[in-house]
Amino acid sequence: MQATAAPSSTPHTAAPVRRRYPDAPLVGVAAAVFDTDGRVMLVQRGRPPRVGAWGLPGGLLEVGETLVAGVQREVREECGVEIAVGAVAGVFEPITHDADGRVEYHYVVIDYWASWVSGEAQAQDDAAAVVWAALDALDAYALLPDSRRVIEQAHALWSSAKVCESAVGALGVLSGDGLLVQR
Repeated sequence: MQATAAPSSTPHTAAPVRRRYPDAPLVGVAAAVFDTDGRVMLVQRGRPPRVGAWGLPGGLLEVGETLVAGVQREVREECGVEIAVGAVAGVFEPITHDADGRVEYHYVVIDYWASWVSGEAQAQDDAAAVVWAALDALDAYALLPDSRRVIEQAHALWSSAKVCESAVGALGVLSGDGLLVQR
């Protein structure tokens, strides 16, 4: 009788994925990361597709990696910061066709909202630049409409979470089972 290995909780190294002209859609993760002032972190792409364009930090999920672990890794690799991941803020489905109409790139990206925890934001890996942008200054970054929509949805979720945290802090603390305990 052969023994089977227990499932690994860490990703394994897989063969390189063909991003251009893929055989199937590629799964990615991204995060609208907000600092304590409510500014969102944007990265300028350093590689195709959309080299030079601004968007949210993120990338492809690795085999065996959870969505949350993947988005934390991608933000750390691209921007050098640690984040606390919130809920899904949206799904982004960029599909790029070549001049002949063939699908050149096809991604399904799960976008989360997140809060900055630690680290100095700096461009790393495939990010050419990183900025913290106020929501009223987003026009300067020529974001795709879907990216802008996700940022706005993520900011609403982030703001709601901040209000809940403030209310809980003023009234008491949450016990391990989620019940409010008076101070």
